[in-house]
Amino acid sequence: MSLFDIFNVAGSALNAQTIRLNTTASNLANSESTAGDASKVYRARHPVFEAMMDDTATDDQQAAIGVRVLGVVESTTPPAMRYEPQNPSANSNGYVYMSNVNPIEEMANMISANRSFASDIDAINTARDLLLKIISMGH
Repeated sequence: MSLFDIFNVAGSALNAQTIRLNTTASNLANSESTAGDASKVYRARHPVFEAMMDDTATDDQQAAIGVRVLGVVESTTPPAMRYEPQNPSANSNGYVYMSNVNPIEEMANMISANRSFASDIDAINTARDLLLKIISMGH
């Protein structure tokens, strides 16, 4: 792996963490949403990542070349049902369905994504500094 490959790997990881942070923000923003129908209430979403591997490398030296976002999946956890007849979203029986977003889990996910993002930035800055030192040694 060359020093320039670090920019590709860290850059794709930054993109993945950005999607993770945006998805988490969307989940948190919709965590208190309600609906009168279980199929219409907001459900938590989570991005799915995959490591991209170098196909040209030998089996014993296979290296990751980045991160790919395969997509965003919707949680299958059923929404909670609460009796709130005064809620404008309530169904004919007075029940509303609550979003299945777990705010504590989402905050932990946000902290983890933020730390990963910072680590990727550090890797890019370190690679940049090394390249600048190599260039200055040439003079």
